[in-house]
Amino acid sequence: MRARSRQVLLALLAIAALGIVAYRSRRAFHSGNFSGHRLIHAVREANIWMLLAAVVLIYVCYALRARRWQRFCCYLGPSNFWGIYNGTIMGFATIFLLGRAGEPVRPLLLARKGKYPAASQFGIYILERIFDFASSAMIAILALLVFARQLGDAGADPDSVLKARASGGVLLGVIAGAAIFLVYYRLYGAEAFGRLLGRWHVREGWRRRVAVQFLAFREGLHAIRTWGDLAWAILYSGVHWALVAGVYLIIARSFGDDFSDFNYPSAMLLLAVTMLGSVLQLPGVGGGAQVASFIAFTTIFGVDPEPAAAAAVVLWLVTFAASLLIGVPMLLREGWSIGALRKLARAEAAAVEAGDMAGLDNTAGQSSDEKNAAGDALR
Repeated sequence: MRARSRQVLLALLAIAALGIVAYRSRRAFHSGNFSGHRLIHAVREANIWMLLAAVVLIYVCYALRARRWQRFCCYLGPSNFWGIYNGTIMGFATIFLLGRAGEPVRPLLLARKGKYPAASQFGIYILERIFDFASSAMIAILALLVFARQLGDAGADPDSVLKARASGGVLLGVIAGAAIFLVYYRLYGAEAFGRLLGRWHVREGWRRRVAVQFLAFREGLHAIRTWGDLAWAILYSGVHWALVAGVYLIIARSFGDDFSDFNYPSAMLLLAVTMLGSVLQLPGVGGGAQVASFIAFTTIFGVDPEPAAAAAVVLWLVTFAASLLIGVPMLLREGWSIGALRKLARAEAAAVEAGDMAGLDNTAGQSSDEKNAAGDALR
């Protein structure tokens, strides 16, 4: 009976997700050209074993995230991989349940589980986001500048690829500039920035909020002290996002003939577009990674709306909602309710708005690591 209830619950979740995508994408295609029958047929024809493999790989991706986080924590004291892995899954489940308001919960959970200073975990969180952005950008650059011919073989619209290639060169320049800035900041600029931010932190308004973000960023940079630390961070990030692109490929190919030409470079480009959609609002349609996936499938790769909508929903379910399968039981086991998580998220949001973040230290612009290891830099 319980198994039957779970099946019904999963079916209702899938139907609700389809409804969300249909509603958000209602202006992306004309209803007269959209067939509900074809949509249901596309869902029924999906290869369930490939989808299950994609779910397993997503949990491997969570493991890579946890291992990278553990590496970032290596200067904070002993760490436990499984504790970080569990906290990572619980954190992503919280984001699904609460939306963007739940994003601060993950570093707080990891701080509690590892008994680390909360400021250090927020710093690592910002550092993680920087590596994720850079990795996604590099994936887009590789897809557009290196694998353009393979994109054409997959049926990508030549005009769309040509226009995107121009932005790929600009993006490469931005990434290179950001990398140079990070190295310079880590080697020479932290002390000067620290003094400036220390003065801003005692003020009110936007200067205080900017100072809080940069102070957290500075805390995160203390996780990278040697070239070896940087190399491991790049390796974990690259493998993680390469595997995520593989998950995108598996999910797309699971829908059969409509995606028979879809290849790995196509999955790389789709991943980059989806990541962009997760942070931007799409004019006339709304925001959301699933909407960006749908538009990429239909506009860039010429997939019919019905299988494109089905694939976009399943991408969202596997790469985002799948965290609920293990994350929610973990949260309940540790005594976290939706109300408690929401209260925790609101408290942290209020602290950030007030210009504080989990007790970040701004004493003379120096962190505790800087006080104890002055002059420490990449070597």
